[in-house]
Amino acid sequence: MSYKEQYDFWLSDAYFDEATKEELKAIASDEKEIEDRFYKELEFGTGGLRGVIGAGTNRMNIYTVRKATQGLANYIIKQGGKDRGVAIAYDSRRMSPEFADEAALCLCANGIKAYVFDALRPTPELSFALRKLGCISGIVITASHNPPEYNGYKAYWEDGAQVTAPKDKEIITEVKNVTDYHDVKTMSKEDAMAAGLYQVIGQEIDDAYMEELKKQIIHPEIIKEVADDIKIVYSPFNGTGNVPARRILAELGFKHVYVVPEQEMPDPNFTTLDYPNPEDPKAFELALKLAKEKNADIVLATDPDADRLGIYALDSKSGEYIPFTGNMSGMLIAEYILRERTATGTMPENPAMVSTIVTTNMAAAIAKEYNVKFIEVLTGFKFIGEQIKLFEQTGSNNYVFGLEESYGCLAGTHARDKDAIVAVMCLCEVAAWCKKNGITVWDQMLKLYEKYGYFKETQYAITLKGIDGAAQIAEMMNNLRNDPPKNFGDLTVKEFRDYDRDVAKNLETGEEYSTGLPKSNVLYFDLTNESWCCARPSGTEPKIKFYMGVKGTSLEDAQAKVEKLTEDLKAFI
Repeated sequence: MSYKEQYDFWLSDAYFDEATKEELKAIASDEKEIEDRFYKELEFGTGGLRGVIGAGTNRMNIYTVRKATQGLANYIIKQGGKDRGVAIAYDSRRMSPEFADEAALCLCANGIKAYVFDALRPTPELSFALRKLGCISGIVITASHNPPEYNGYKAYWEDGAQVTAPKDKEIITEVKNVTDYHDVKTMSKEDAMAAGLYQVIGQEIDDAYMEELKKQIIHPEIIKEVADDIKIVYSPFNGTGNVPARRILAELGFKHVYVVPEQEMPDPNFTTLDYPNPEDPKAFELALKLAKEKNADIVLATDPDADRLGIYALDSKSGEYIPFTGNMSGMLIAEYILRERTATGTMPENPAMVSTIVTTNMAAAIAKEYNVKFIEVLTGFKFIGEQIKLFEQTGSNNYVFGLEESYGCLAGTHARDKDAIVAVMCLCEVAAWCKKNGITVWDQMLKLYEKYGYFKETQYAITLKGIDGAAQIAEMMNNLRNDPPKNFGDLTVKEFRDYDRDVAKNLETGEEYSTGLPKSNVLYFDLTNESWCCARPSGTEPKIKFYMGVKGTSLEDAQAKVEKLTEDLKAFI
């Protein structure tokens, strides 16, 4: 059907409710809006669904959520997992509880038990819950750090990670095969509960999750020693982190945790935030104001589904709070864990640290210092989760820590996705250790730079919306792929990797070999002077992203180098 035919179908068919039809009648004179809502199906990609809330095939609504869930249900039944059930969590966004229930009731109507949290919960707790309950799959209703008009749907498999190959493509195929909305099953909540197919979960999972987090603490005695002195400011960005983050810090003995009052309670409109993203400096305005009032040591914020952590730390020399990138906070935690586990004799045999190809090169340097195997995977934390599964299956290594540049990390194997609650806990332990040793968290970061090198990373993104934008992004990737640059400014390309074609080419020798990683639409340029650049289309937003990294001799030198590389990249594209 054409977009106009789809629009007319939604307006006339008895399957769609009156509120949906009224919303669509209101745009009857806006041809461009009709086209945008119906020119395609909201794509169920490897990360699930994500889109603007509203009526239409290209929007997040109860019908697109049900349709995706029917495809997932069909796949679960084919995999023989019908009896194991699916765990479902949701965040504070508009329609999140409703979408969670629609997904649950579709599963129930297919004879699959749904375990649904009684209130909003962090994404990593869903990852933990589905393994704890022995489920075949899991669903989180969240749009992570996207603006308020968005919502999303993430699918997980039995190992607790977001679905990876080949299952991701197989599930996508099942979702695409659901072409008729009338084939989508659902039932009433009352009937589902009466049949024992809809079960509410809550505190018992929370308690077990907290106990797992505490196992990652190395020096509880240091926390107790400095508990009266250390001050922490925290914002959950009106999302899911408020209850679990405060609970874990309180149970560990931290006494002075100040929560930003305007951003404490769930708010689907994120009223005080332009963009509920810990990468955005503006999102920290209220937290920094509170930090200055309280003379806090560190400032922490988690995104709405609490899988990503942003931090600022006090520079005692200037009295200012310094922002940390995800690479910086990840390295701070990683180096502390590797150092202290080595020092206390609690490092497991054959330890491994995992990061993504666009994460800082400091990760490899720190792993080498402590004789920890270092593994790089594709962008997306599910690939780090996949490594944990492989370690357990083969016994080859023991996972110690994993991180990605986009403000996500995981200590421990209780979850298989990035976990901002465990990151808050670990970061606060690092801060306590720094306090005991008479330094700030920023002082400690400077020590790491001095020891391992002044690594600096940045990102440059181009947003291109709609049908034309998608075509432009594809053309940019094809141009880079088919005619790759030999240099960016004065930095020469040493190796070019095309992960979609599984080819890496050494430009100095001409030798070609496999990338060793799954196929993905990602291009990587390994440059001279320990620099690099990587290009990939975003999987969740209409953007093409360029990641870059350099190594300098000082903060100023690294900053100058990364700025020059960014300008040289812009000049090329």
